[in-house]
Amino acid sequence: MSDAKTKKSEPSASAPSVDRAEDRRKRARNVRRVLVVALALLVLGTGRMRLGDLPPLEWRDANFAILDTEETRLGRALAPAVRSHPGLSGIHPLFDARAAFAARVLLARSADRTLDLQYYIWRNDLSGTLLFEELRAAADRGVRVRLLLDDHPVTDLDETLRMLDAHPNIEVRLFNPYVIRKPRFLNALSSASRLNRRIHNKSFTADSQVTIVGGRNIGDEYFGATDGVLFSDLDVAAVGAVVPEVSRDSDRYWNCGAAFPIRSLAPPLSPVRLNELRMRARRIFKSDEASEFREALRETAFVRDLLNGTVINDWAPTRLVSDDPNKVFGRAPRKAHLGPQLEKIIGAPEKELALVSAYFVPGKDGTEAFTEMVARGIDVKVLTNSLEATDVAIVQSGYAKRRKALLRGGVRLYELLRSGGDERTGAGGSGSSRSSLHAKTFAVDRTRLFVGSFNFDPRSNHLNTELGFVIDSPLLASEMSERFEERIPKSSYEVVLNERGKLEWIEYVTDEETIRHTTEPGARWWERAAVNVLARLPIEWLP
Repeated sequence: MSDAKTKKSEPSASAPSVDRAEDRRKRARNVRRVLVVALALLVLGTGRMRLGDLPPLEWRDANFAILDTEETRLGRALAPAVRSHPGLSGIHPLFDARAAFAARVLLARSADRTLDLQYYIWRNDLSGTLLFEELRAAADRGVRVRLLLDDHPVTDLDETLRMLDAHPNIEVRLFNPYVIRKPRFLNALSSASRLNRRIHNKSFTADSQVTIVGGRNIGDEYFGATDGVLFSDLDVAAVGAVVPEVSRDSDRYWNCGAAFPIRSLAPPLSPVRLNELRMRARRIFKSDEASEFREALRETAFVRDLLNGTVINDWAPTRLVSDDPNKVFGRAPRKAHLGPQLEKIIGAPEKELALVSAYFVPGKDGTEAFTEMVARGIDVKVLTNSLEATDVAIVQSGYAKRRKALLRGGVRLYELLRSGGDERTGAGGSGSSRSSLHAKTFAVDRTRLFVGSFNFDPRSNHLNTELGFVIDSPLLASEMSERFEERIPKSSYEVVLNERGKLEWIEYVTDEETIRHTTEPGARWWERAAVNVLARLPIEWLP
């Protein structure tokens, strides 16, 4: 009996020692964290070095776009069509999410000399890994690859990017980078203002012959391959006169003072680790999870149709608009910002403005400008995210603050349904049951169209760099406007003011049936309350 009792008591006797050991480990971790922060503060206080100092750029090589690509496969095949449309650009909208992915892969596979890419977000997920593999495969064929990524979203890619950069034909640069890679929050101690400015550009250019520009980043949510939020978006593929402009503009960013080689920021990888990462990428490429993307590639004849001319929707005068990269340092003149460029090129609408903006924060001045247009007899209609569909709820407060004023001024407002349609239909179409609008486009007078990365919000206006096309195409601009009339009401709520001046959301269930919501549909009470509180705070100016 006593032996049994002694054995039974042994576990309970050892438990406190286990707890004490765990407590010691927790205290040690906390002490290390405190020491890291204290050391950082000490370094800042001594003045002998600054925590946010960027590495020197004197050793970085300046290199430039390869423009003499007429003898590449793409150049030879496109030459007859380009010559027969001097000064014009052939435009093909990419509404379908899987087709947008396939177009990038097929362009990478068609490149002979060069690939130039700029992106704000590149996820370390299925689609991101597959496209990384396509870049590596192109480099193996001798294609020079220049990849410029914004560093803010790059939280788990250092090893992957170093792996790519180790290839002799690939160079990776990070825009406006975080100097301390881990823990990244320490950069805020000395560089918060600088790090609030990002590159938001999105372009994918093959052999300076074909480019894809628009709203899509690289990630599963942009290509219809996730169970989470899917983004309804729009890109355009272009050939012809505008493509060399994109290549030269890429040089501005690639060689600017904010573009730092990844090898100056992240440590090199051991040969063993390099091999592990390469094997992992190849396994993902061949995995069952990638089968739908492989099927999309088999079904998409994008490059073939592009080369024979059947996929081009219109040949039109097309102008590139982009920010001066010095905008991130606050040194670019206001007239060099994309917003003023758009105003100058687009001009004032005379009859109609149809605008799609995922993050629509017009502010006081924008609200007055839109309502003044309506007062002059211009039909102004806007599609943005509903509260239930948005992926950035705080942005909704800036829009909600101006919603009644816009409606009183005669602006027609539509908010994307989270539960409508097919996620692959893109901007101006509808989204899946888990969709969120991400497109940035507008049409003026059914004659001119903008497609790019620019949101109508303070961040795009004042902080981030942006890029896009202004396309003088009545065909494409009319198609955009017609989507507002025919398709958007079926995939969104129309926001109106009732006779008492209160907001209502009209849901068009069928041609005969409508539902009128008196509170923001699909949103929980605390989400509505949070937006209402934020809308009352004086924070609208914050980008």
